[in-house]
Amino acid sequence: MSEDPATAVRLLAPTVRKTTTRLADGRELTYYDDSEPYLSGAATRRLDDPRPLPYRFADVVGDDGVARPVTAPQMRYDVLTGEWIPMATHRMNRTFLPPADANPFAPARPGAAYQDGEIPDTDYDVVVFENRFPSLVAVPGVPDEVASLDGEALWPTRPAAGRTEVICFDPNPTGSLAQVTPRRMRTVIEAWADRTLALSAVPGVEQVFCFENRGKEIGVTLHHPHGQIYAYPYLTPRTTQMLRQAVAHRHRTGGNLLRDVLEAELRSGRRVVAESDHWVAYVPAAARWPVEVHLAPRRDVPDLPALDEAERADLVGIYLRLLRAGDRFFAWPAGSEHEGEPITLPYISAWHQAPVREGREDLRLHLQLFSILRAPGKLKYLAGSESGMGAWVSDTTPERIADRYRQVLPAGVEERS
Repeated sequence: MSEDPATAVRLLAPTVRKTTTRLADGRELTYYDDSEPYLSGAATRRLDDPRPLPYRFADVVGDDGVARPVTAPQMRYDVLTGEWIPMATHRMNRTFLPPADANPFAPARPGAAYQDGEIPDTDYDVVVFENRFPSLVAVPGVPDEVASLDGEALWPTRPAAGRTEVICFDPNPTGSLAQVTPRRMRTVIEAWADRTLALSAVPGVEQVFCFENRGKEIGVTLHHPHGQIYAYPYLTPRTTQMLRQAVAHRHRTGGNLLRDVLEAELRSGRRVVAESDHWVAYVPAAARWPVEVHLAPRRDVPDLPALDEAERADLVGIYLRLLRAGDRFFAWPAGSEHEGEPITLPYISAWHQAPVREGREDLRLHLQLFSILRAPGKLKYLAGSESGMGAWVSDTTPERIADRYRQVLPAGVEERS
Protein backbone atom coordinates (compact mmCIF):
# COMPACT_ATOMS: atom_id res chain seq x y z
CA MET A 1 0.00 0.00 0.00
CA SER A 2 2.97 2.37 0.41
CA GLU A 3 6.55 2.87 -0.63
CA ASP A 4 9.59 2.27 1.53
CA PRO A 5 10.19 5.68 3.19
CA ALA A 6 13.93 5.21 2.73
CA THR A 7 13.53 5.32 -1.05
CA ALA A 8 10.33 7.36 -1.47
CA VAL A 9 11.91 10.60 -2.68
CA ARG A 10 11.36 11.68 -6.26
CA LEU A 11 10.38 14.57 -8.52
CA LEU A 12 6.74 14.46 -9.63
CA ALA A 13 7.26 17.42 -11.96
CA PRO A 14 10.01 20.00 -12.39
CA THR A 15 8.26 22.05 -9.69
CA VAL A 16 7.35 19.37 -7.11
CA ARG A 17 9.41 16.92 -5.01
CA LYS A 18 7.74 14.09 -3.11
CA THR A 19 9.15 12.70 0.16
CA THR A 20 7.38 9.96 2.11
CA THR A 21 7.86 8.87 5.72
CA ARG A 22 5.99 7.21 8.61
CA LEU A 23 4.40 8.80 11.66
CA ALA A 24 4.94 7.34 15.13
CA ASP A 25 1.84 5.14 14.94
CA GLY A 26 2.69 3.76 11.50
CA ARG A 27 0.56 6.02 9.32
CA GLU A 28 2.06 7.27 6.06
CA LEU A 29 2.90 10.96 5.52
CA THR A 30 4.10 12.57 2.29
CA TYR A 31 5.57 16.04 1.78
CA TYR A 32 5.04 17.69 -1.62
CA ASP A 33 7.63 20.48 -1.82
CA ASP A 34 7.74 23.32 -4.35
CA SER A 35 10.16 25.63 -2.52
CA GLU A 36 13.88 25.62 -1.92
CA PRO A 37 16.03 24.16 -0.51
CA TYR A 38 13.64 21.18 -0.52
CA LEU A 39 12.64 21.14 -4.20
CA SER A 40 16.24 20.61 -5.33
CA GLY A 41 16.93 18.09 -2.58
CA ALA A 42 19.51 20.35 -0.91
CA ALA A 43 17.53 19.87 2.33
CA THR A 44 14.95 17.37 3.57
CA ARG A 45 11.91 17.92 5.75
CA ARG A 46 11.90 16.34 9.20
CA LEU A 47 11.01 12.67 8.76
CA ASP A 48 10.95 11.34 12.33
CA ASP A 49 7.90 11.66 14.58
CA PRO A 50 8.90 11.76 18.28
CA ARG A 51 5.38 11.42 19.68
CA PRO A 52 4.89 8.42 22.00
CA LEU A 53 1.99 7.06 19.97
CA PRO A 54 1.25 3.33 20.02
CA TYR A 55 1.15 1.43 16.74
CA ARG A 56 -2.34 2.02 15.42
CA PHE A 57 -3.01 -1.67 14.81
CA ALA A 58 -1.57 -2.87 18.13
CA ASP A 59 -3.70 -5.08 20.36
CA VAL A 60 -6.08 -3.14 22.59
CA VAL A 61 -6.14 -3.88 26.31
CA GLY A 62 -9.70 -3.95 27.64
CA ASP A 63 -11.06 -3.07 31.07
CA ASP A 64 -10.52 -6.69 32.05
CA GLY A 65 -6.79 -6.38 31.35
CA VAL A 66 -6.94 -8.74 28.37
CA ALA A 67 -5.29 -7.67 25.10
CA ARG A 68 -7.42 -8.20 21.99
CA PRO A 69 -6.83 -7.47 18.29
CA VAL A 70 -7.94 -4.04 17.13
CA THR A 71 -11.47 -4.07 15.68
CA ALA A 72 -11.87 -3.16 12.02
CA PRO A 73 -14.58 -0.63 11.11
CA GLN A 74 -17.59 -2.26 9.51
CA MET A 75 -19.89 -1.51 6.60
CA ARG A 76 -23.49 -2.65 6.44
CA TYR A 77 -25.51 -3.02 3.26
CA ASP A 78 -28.82 -1.15 3.04
CA VAL A 79 -31.05 -3.53 1.12
CA LEU A 80 -33.63 -0.77 0.54
CA THR A 81 -31.23 1.47 -1.39
CA GLY A 82 -28.38 -0.81 -2.45
CA GLU A 83 -25.83 1.32 -0.55
CA TRP A 84 -22.96 0.36 1.75
CA ILE A 85 -22.99 2.37 5.01
CA PRO A 86 -19.67 2.53 6.97
CA MET A 87 -20.07 2.47 10.77
CA ALA A 88 -17.16 4.64 11.98
CA THR A 89 -18.01 4.94 15.67
CA HIS A 90 -14.46 5.92 16.68
CA ARG A 91 -14.88 9.22 14.79
CA MET A 92 -17.17 10.48 17.55
CA ASN A 93 -13.98 11.30 19.49
CA ARG A 94 -12.10 13.06 16.66
CA THR A 95 -10.67 16.57 17.07
CA PHE A 96 -13.37 19.26 17.01
CA LEU A 97 -12.57 22.96 16.47
CA PRO A 98 -9.38 23.03 18.58
CA PRO A 99 -7.79 26.30 19.77
CA ALA A 100 -5.07 27.79 17.57
CA ASP A 101 -2.28 26.47 19.78
CA ALA A 102 -3.59 22.91 19.46
CA ASN A 103 -4.18 22.78 15.71
CA PRO A 104 -2.95 19.30 14.65
CA PHE A 105 -2.54 20.40 11.00
CA ALA A 106 -0.23 23.31 11.77
CA PRO A 107 3.55 22.87 11.44
CA ALA A 108 5.44 22.00 14.62
CA ARG A 109 6.41 25.08 16.65
CA PRO A 110 10.15 25.86 16.40
CA GLY A 111 11.95 25.25 19.67
CA ALA A 112 8.83 24.13 21.52
CA ALA A 113 8.14 20.77 23.08
CA TYR A 114 6.61 18.66 20.34
CA GLN A 115 2.85 19.15 20.23
CA ASP A 116 0.40 16.42 19.28
CA GLY A 117 0.41 17.63 15.71
CA GLU A 118 0.46 15.52 12.57
CA ILE A 119 3.31 17.29 10.73
CA PRO A 120 6.81 16.76 12.22
CA ASP A 121 8.50 19.68 10.44
CA THR A 122 8.27 23.35 11.43
CA ASP A 123 7.12 24.23 7.91
CA TYR A 124 5.78 22.56 4.76
CA ASP A 125 4.39 23.39 1.33
CA VAL A 126 1.72 20.70 0.81
CA VAL A 127 1.46 17.55 2.91
CA VAL A 128 -0.70 14.43 2.79
CA PHE A 129 -1.13 11.89 5.60
CA GLU A 130 -3.45 9.10 6.60
CA ASN A 131 -6.35 10.29 8.72
CA ARG A 132 -5.92 9.58 12.42
CA PHE A 133 -9.69 9.04 12.69
CA PRO A 134 -10.46 7.17 9.44
CA SER A 135 -13.95 6.18 8.36
CA LEU A 136 -12.34 3.63 6.01
CA VAL A 137 -9.24 1.61 6.92
CA ALA A 138 -7.84 -1.81 6.03
CA VAL A 139 -6.75 -3.61 9.21
CA PRO A 140 -3.92 -6.10 8.66
CA GLY A 141 -5.05 -9.69 8.98
CA VAL A 142 -8.76 -8.88 8.59
CA PRO A 143 -10.00 -10.42 5.32
CA ASP A 144 -12.35 -8.38 3.14
CA GLU A 145 -15.16 -10.91 3.29
CA VAL A 146 -18.93 -10.57 3.35
CA ALA A 147 -20.68 -11.85 6.46
CA SER A 148 -24.27 -11.66 7.74
CA LEU A 149 -25.43 -9.46 10.61
CA ASP A 150 -27.22 -11.50 13.30
CA GLY A 151 -27.01 -14.49 10.99
CA GLU A 152 -29.51 -12.90 8.57
CA ALA A 153 -28.59 -13.10 4.89
CA LEU A 154 -30.71 -9.99 4.32
CA TRP A 155 -28.10 -7.87 6.14
CA PRO A 156 -24.64 -8.29 4.55
CA THR A 157 -21.65 -6.76 6.32
CA ARG A 158 -18.03 -6.14 5.24
CA PRO A 159 -14.94 -4.52 6.72
CA ALA A 160 -14.74 -0.84 5.71
CA ALA A 161 -11.38 -1.68 4.15
CA GLY A 162 -10.56 1.50 2.28
CA ARG A 163 -8.34 4.44 3.14
CA THR A 164 -8.85 8.10 4.08
CA GLU A 165 -6.20 10.77 3.85
CA VAL A 166 -5.88 14.45 4.76
CA ILE A 167 -4.23 16.96 2.43
CA CYS A 168 -3.07 20.26 3.92
CA PHE A 169 -2.90 22.93 1.22
CA ASP A 170 -0.84 25.49 3.13
CA PRO A 171 0.97 25.79 6.48
CA ASN A 172 -0.90 29.01 7.39
CA PRO A 173 -3.79 28.03 9.69
CA THR A 174 -5.82 31.11 8.75
CA GLY A 175 -5.26 30.82 5.00
CA SER A 176 -7.45 29.29 2.31
CA LEU A 177 -6.97 27.38 -0.92
CA ALA A 178 -8.52 30.32 -2.78
CA GLN A 179 -5.63 32.53 -1.74
CA VAL A 180 -2.65 30.29 -2.43
CA THR A 181 -0.26 31.21 -5.22
CA PRO A 182 -0.61 29.62 -8.65
CA ARG A 183 2.61 27.70 -7.95
CA ARG A 184 1.13 26.24 -4.75
CA MET A 185 -2.13 25.40 -6.54
CA ARG A 186 -0.09 23.43 -9.08
CA THR A 187 1.51 21.49 -6.21
CA VAL A 188 -1.94 20.65 -4.85
CA ILE A 189 -2.99 19.37 -8.28
CA GLU A 190 0.15 17.21 -8.50
CA ALA A 191 -0.57 15.81 -5.03
CA TRP A 192 -4.20 15.00 -5.95
CA ALA A 193 -3.06 13.22 -9.11
CA ASP A 194 -0.26 11.34 -7.34
CA ARG A 195 -2.49 10.14 -4.51
CA THR A 196 -5.23 9.12 -6.95
CA LEU A 197 -2.71 7.04 -8.90
CA ALA A 198 -1.30 5.41 -5.75
CA LEU A 199 -4.66 4.65 -4.14
CA SER A 200 -6.13 3.33 -7.39
CA ALA A 201 -3.44 0.63 -7.30
CA VAL A 202 -4.45 -0.58 -3.82
CA PRO A 203 -6.22 -3.99 -3.98
CA GLY A 204 -9.93 -3.67 -3.28
CA VAL A 205 -10.19 0.08 -3.95
CA GLU A 206 -12.96 0.85 -6.44
CA GLN A 207 -13.03 4.65 -6.45
CA VAL A 208 -10.86 7.60 -5.36
CA PHE A 209 -12.45 10.88 -4.31
CA CYS A 210 -10.52 14.14 -3.74
CA PHE A 211 -12.57 16.85 -2.04
CA GLU A 212 -12.54 19.90 0.19
CA ASN A 213 -15.06 20.95 2.83
CA ARG A 214 -14.77 24.60 3.89
CA GLY A 215 -16.70 26.49 6.54
CA LYS A 216 -18.40 25.71 9.83
CA GLU A 217 -21.75 25.73 8.00
CA ILE A 218 -20.56 22.69 6.03
CA GLY A 219 -19.59 20.92 9.26
CA VAL A 220 -15.82 21.42 9.17
CA THR A 221 -14.17 20.42 12.46
CA LEU A 222 -10.81 22.07 11.70
CA HIS A 223 -10.48 25.46 9.99
CA HIS A 224 -6.93 24.90 8.73
CA PRO A 225 -6.96 24.94 4.87
CA HIS A 226 -7.19 21.26 4.04
CA GLY A 227 -9.09 18.66 2.07
CA GLN A 228 -9.48 14.91 2.13
CA ILE A 229 -8.92 11.97 -0.19
CA TYR A 230 -11.08 8.87 0.16
CA ALA A 231 -10.34 5.48 -1.38
CA TYR A 232 -13.62 3.56 -1.29
CA PRO A 233 -13.89 -0.26 -1.42
CA TYR A 234 -17.20 0.17 -3.29
CA LEU A 235 -18.78 2.55 -5.82
CA THR A 236 -20.50 5.46 -4.10
CA PRO A 237 -24.23 6.08 -4.67
CA ARG A 238 -23.61 9.26 -6.67
CA THR A 239 -21.16 7.52 -9.01
CA THR A 240 -23.46 4.53 -9.36
CA GLN A 241 -26.31 6.83 -10.42
CA MET A 242 -24.15 8.71 -12.93
CA LEU A 243 -22.80 5.46 -14.35
CA ARG A 244 -26.30 4.06 -14.77
CA GLN A 245 -27.38 7.22 -16.62
CA ALA A 246 -24.21 7.26 -18.74
CA VAL A 247 -24.57 3.61 -19.80
CA ALA A 248 -28.23 4.12 -20.74
CA HIS A 249 -27.27 7.24 -22.73
CA ARG A 250 -24.57 5.35 -24.62
CA HIS A 251 -26.94 2.50 -25.46
CA ARG A 252 -29.55 4.99 -26.63
CA THR A 253 -27.38 7.47 -28.55
CA GLY A 254 -23.88 6.00 -28.87
CA GLY A 255 -22.48 9.09 -27.15
CA ASN A 256 -20.66 9.82 -23.89
CA LEU A 257 -23.13 11.50 -21.52
CA LEU A 258 -20.70 13.88 -19.82
CA ARG A 259 -19.10 14.80 -23.14
CA ASP A 260 -22.55 15.48 -24.62
CA VAL A 261 -23.54 17.59 -21.59
CA LEU A 262 -20.41 19.73 -21.99
CA GLU A 263 -21.00 20.22 -25.70
CA ALA A 264 -24.65 21.12 -25.11
CA GLU A 265 -23.67 23.72 -22.49
CA LEU A 266 -21.13 25.19 -24.94
CA ARG A 267 -23.75 25.35 -27.73
CA SER A 268 -26.18 27.11 -25.42
CA GLY A 269 -23.63 29.35 -23.75
CA ARG A 270 -26.29 30.63 -21.35
CA ARG A 271 -24.78 29.03 -18.26
CA VAL A 272 -21.09 29.02 -19.26
CA VAL A 273 -19.17 30.95 -16.61
CA ALA A 274 -15.60 30.79 -17.91
CA GLU A 275 -13.49 29.11 -20.59
CA SER A 276 -9.78 28.48 -21.00
CA ASP A 277 -7.73 26.56 -23.55
CA HIS A 278 -8.40 23.22 -21.85
CA TRP A 279 -11.29 23.78 -19.39
CA VAL A 280 -14.91 24.95 -19.31
CA ALA A 281 -16.78 26.16 -16.23
CA TYR A 282 -20.57 26.11 -16.35
CA VAL A 283 -23.60 25.97 -14.10
CA PRO A 284 -25.43 22.72 -14.95
CA ALA A 285 -28.91 23.04 -16.47
CA ALA A 286 -30.47 21.23 -13.49
CA ALA A 287 -28.28 22.71 -10.72
CA ARG A 288 -29.80 21.96 -7.34
CA TRP A 289 -27.64 23.96 -4.91
CA PRO A 290 -28.02 27.74 -4.33
CA VAL A 291 -24.44 28.16 -5.57
CA GLU A 292 -23.10 25.50 -7.93
CA VAL A 293 -20.61 25.38 -10.78
CA HIS A 294 -19.01 22.50 -12.66
CA LEU A 295 -15.54 22.51 -14.23
CA ALA A 296 -14.73 20.01 -16.97
CA PRO A 297 -11.77 19.40 -19.29
CA ARG A 298 -12.42 19.77 -23.01
CA ARG A 299 -10.65 16.47 -23.66
CA ASP A 300 -12.15 13.13 -22.55
CA VAL A 301 -10.17 12.42 -19.37
CA PRO A 302 -11.15 9.73 -16.81
CA ASP A 303 -9.27 11.08 -13.79
CA LEU A 304 -6.71 13.55 -12.48
CA PRO A 305 -3.63 11.39 -13.25
CA ALA A 306 -4.68 11.34 -16.93
CA LEU A 307 -4.36 15.12 -17.27
CA ASP A 308 -1.40 16.14 -19.40
CA GLU A 309 1.06 18.94 -18.63
CA ALA A 310 -0.89 21.62 -20.50
CA GLU A 311 -4.18 20.67 -18.84
CA ARG A 312 -2.66 20.72 -15.36
CA ALA A 313 -1.04 24.11 -15.94
CA ASP A 314 -4.28 25.53 -17.33
CA LEU A 315 -6.32 24.13 -14.43
CA VAL A 316 -4.37 26.26 -11.95
CA GLY A 317 -5.71 29.59 -13.13
CA ILE A 318 -9.32 28.71 -13.83
CA TYR A 319 -9.73 26.81 -10.56
CA LEU A 320 -8.34 29.68 -8.49
CA ARG A 321 -10.63 32.10 -10.33
CA LEU A 322 -13.68 29.99 -9.46
CA LEU A 323 -12.69 29.75 -5.80
CA ARG A 324 -12.10 33.50 -5.56
CA ALA A 325 -15.39 34.23 -7.33
CA GLY A 326 -17.14 32.14 -4.70
CA ASP A 327 -15.80 34.47 -2.01
CA ARG A 328 -17.38 37.40 -3.87
CA PHE A 329 -20.70 35.73 -4.63
CA PHE A 330 -22.48 37.15 -1.57
CA ALA A 331 -21.97 40.42 0.35
CA TRP A 332 -23.48 41.59 3.62
CA PRO A 333 -26.63 43.67 2.98
CA ALA A 334 -27.18 47.35 3.70
CA GLY A 335 -27.75 48.12 7.35
CA SER A 336 -25.78 45.14 8.63
CA GLU A 337 -22.66 45.45 10.76
CA HIS A 338 -20.42 44.44 7.82
CA GLU A 339 -22.39 46.18 5.08
CA GLY A 340 -20.94 45.60 1.63
CA GLU A 341 -18.19 43.24 2.77
CA PRO A 342 -17.90 39.96 0.80
CA ILE A 343 -18.89 36.76 2.60
CA THR A 344 -16.42 33.89 2.76
CA LEU A 345 -18.31 31.12 1.00
CA PRO A 346 -18.81 27.80 2.81
CA TYR A 347 -18.47 25.15 0.11
CA ILE A 348 -17.79 21.58 -0.91
CA SER A 349 -15.42 21.08 -3.82
CA ALA A 350 -15.78 17.55 -5.20
CA TRP A 351 -13.65 15.94 -7.91
CA HIS A 352 -15.71 13.29 -9.70
CA GLN A 353 -13.33 10.74 -11.22
CA ALA A 354 -14.05 7.58 -13.17
CA PRO A 355 -13.94 4.43 -11.01
CA VAL A 356 -10.74 2.40 -10.87
CA ARG A 357 -12.14 -0.41 -13.01
CA GLU A 358 -15.84 -0.23 -13.84
CA GLY A 359 -17.22 2.48 -16.14
CA ARG A 360 -13.99 4.20 -17.16
CA GLU A 361 -15.22 4.51 -20.74
CA ASP A 362 -18.51 6.09 -19.65
CA LEU A 363 -17.59 8.50 -16.85
CA ARG A 364 -15.44 11.59 -17.23
CA LEU A 365 -13.44 13.78 -14.86
CA HIS A 366 -15.22 16.91 -13.64
CA LEU A 367 -15.35 19.17 -10.60
CA GLN A 368 -18.55 20.01 -8.75
CA LEU A 369 -18.20 23.11 -6.55
CA PHE A 370 -21.28 23.99 -4.50
CA SER A 371 -22.51 25.77 -1.38
CA ILE A 372 -25.47 25.48 0.97
CA LEU A 373 -25.50 29.28 1.50
CA ARG A 374 -28.56 30.67 -0.31
CA ALA A 375 -28.36 34.25 0.94
CA PRO A 376 -26.36 36.19 3.54
CA GLY A 377 -26.99 34.47 6.87
CA LYS A 378 -29.38 31.92 5.33
CA LEU A 379 -28.66 28.26 4.58
CA LYS A 380 -30.30 25.75 2.27
CA TYR A 381 -31.61 23.12 4.67
CA LEU A 382 -32.50 19.69 3.36
CA ALA A 383 -36.04 19.49 4.67
CA GLY A 384 -38.77 16.89 4.22
CA SER A 385 -38.81 16.58 0.43
CA GLU A 386 -35.03 16.51 0.00
CA SER A 387 -34.12 14.47 3.08
CA GLY A 388 -37.10 12.14 3.29
CA MET A 389 -37.73 11.45 -0.39
CA GLY A 390 -34.58 12.63 -2.15
CA ALA A 391 -36.85 14.89 -4.23
CA TRP A 392 -35.00 18.16 -4.71
CA VAL A 393 -36.55 21.64 -4.80
CA SER A 394 -34.22 24.45 -5.94
CA ASP A 395 -34.40 27.93 -4.40
CA THR A 396 -33.05 29.68 -7.49
CA THR A 397 -32.36 29.05 -11.18
CA PRO A 398 -29.11 27.94 -12.82
CA GLU A 399 -29.22 31.00 -15.07
CA ARG A 400 -29.22 33.38 -12.08
CA ILE A 401 -26.29 31.49 -10.55
CA ALA A 402 -24.34 31.75 -13.82
CA ASP A 403 -25.10 35.47 -14.17
CA ARG A 404 -23.78 36.14 -10.67
CA TYR A 405 -20.64 34.06 -11.25
CA ARG A 406 -19.84 36.03 -14.39
CA GLN A 407 -20.27 39.29 -12.45
CA VAL A 408 -17.80 38.36 -9.72
CA LEU A 409 -15.29 36.19 -11.60
CA PRO A 410 -11.78 37.76 -11.51
CA ALA A 411 -10.07 38.23 -14.85
CA GLY A 412 -6.98 36.32 -13.80
CA VAL A 413 -4.75 35.28 -10.92
CA GLU A 414 -1.42 36.78 -10.01
CA GLU A 415 1.75 34.98 -8.91
CA ARG A 416 2.57 36.29 -5.44
CA SER A 417 5.61 35.51 -3.31
